[in-house]
Amino acid sequence: MLYLVGLGLSDETDITVKGLEIVKRASRVYLEAYTSILLVDQSVLESYYGRSISIADREMVESNSDEILRDADKEDVAFCVVGDPFGATTHTDLVLRARELGIRVGTVPNASIMSGIGAAGLQLYNFGQTVSMVFFLDNWRPASFYDRIKENRQIGLHTLVLLDIKVKEQSLENMARGRKIYEPPRYMTVGTCASQMLEVEEEKKEGVYGPDSLAIGAARVGGKTEKFVAGTLKELCDADELLGGPLHSLVLLGRRTHELEHDYVREFAVNKENWDRIWKADYEGKH
Repeated sequence: MLYLVGLGLSDETDITVKGLEIVKRASRVYLEAYTSILLVDQSVLESYYGRSISIADREMVESNSDEILRDADKEDVAFCVVGDPFGATTHTDLVLRARELGIRVGTVPNASIMSGIGAAGLQLYNFGQTVSMVFFLDNWRPASFYDRIKENRQIGLHTLVLLDIKVKEQSLENMARGRKIYEPPRYMTVGTCASQMLEVEEEKKEGVYGPDSLAIGAARVGGKTEKFVAGTLKELCDADELLGGPLHSLVLLGRRTHELEHDYVREFAVNKENWDRIWKADYEGKH
């Protein structure tokens, strides 16, 4: 059987008991390593799991899935995913390929950013569509996230924004020349995300959000150094030092923010007086 095993959000101890049992007995263990990262090195995982782990990069998963699925109809293969296998990133292509080959598939769920973000103090029922933010380039500034945020905002819901990571990426020049040379890893910060969001609003001018819109920056959710910083989008543009290292996420608050949510999140505010003032105006429908 092919097992998709969720590893949780932080370190080697976040794996479930069921997941660990599968990893220990599997013939081969893969770690999907391009859509997210754990906060510990591969060697720490291998020591804790008592198993060697093969890194499954984007190229392997998308172009060489047959290697992952090899003999999975006769033995157990563990495909480990940071967070939950069907959380923020789905691996339906791999499951469909397994089905075509007559391979049974099992899933071991775990915490993902989709559920872990509740630690920021917002009610998960009040979230709308989740969107992704990629690094802007000089000639490529995708803004498909904007319309989804607009839909969420129209009905007063929060928006979780997942931030881009670049792991084992090639430059356009190296890709064109077929050179297997990879760029250093890059992890988008809340400051970059907030700045890019404001750039797009400045271009579109539809008033979906603005510099004074309330948001929460989240870092290393589920980890020992988990950190939240709340403020306006303008304030969060300069909050990277407060948040620290990766991974970062951002939540744009909806206008239906409940009083209990406000009271909880207020403790994370950069400027509590400013936070209270803007939230009160939003809550009363005046902002």
